Amino acid sequence: MSDAYRERLWAPFGWWAVPTVLVSTAGVAVGYPLGLAAGAATFALLEGLTIWLLLSAAAVIRVADGILLAGRAHLPLTVVSDVRALDAGAAARLRGVDADARAYLLLRPWVQAAVRVDLDDPADPTPYWYLSTRRPDELAAALAPLLRPAADPDVLRRPDTAG
Repeated sequence: MSDAYRERLWAPFGWWAVPTVLVSTAGVAVGYPLGLAAGAATFALLEGLTIWLLLSAAAVIRVADGILLAGRAHLPLTVVSDVRALDAGAAARLRGVDADARAYLLLRPWVQAAVRVDLDDPADPTPYWYLSTRRPDELAAALAPLLRPAADPDVLRRPDTAG
């Protein structure tokens, strides 16, 4: 399976550093009255939980062999009718006031830009996929040539100002 596009959405450094400082503080707070072993055990337990949460929050977006994989979901590109790279403002509107409750969302709060992938599948009520991505232009460019021919010649638009 050759990847036309691949991105892993890791949490940024601050999302790792701040919890580590807080966990260290908790370890000291427990360790001071109860002893070094209790403090170290508290730190190890809470830091392990933090690492597990941040690793599980990472998502992979992949385009390979006519399939779009986003997190645990996959979508054959035969049902995709349009793809648009969204700048931070358009992405915020699509996450908020312009959102459709039926859409599939791969949201990561530390990523501001996104791609909107419109679907044309009568069997699926999902109107579009919203994918957080740090490289919206690259993802849209990787998807555009793999889509079925659209009636609209302007399949790839950047940035989306219409919402």
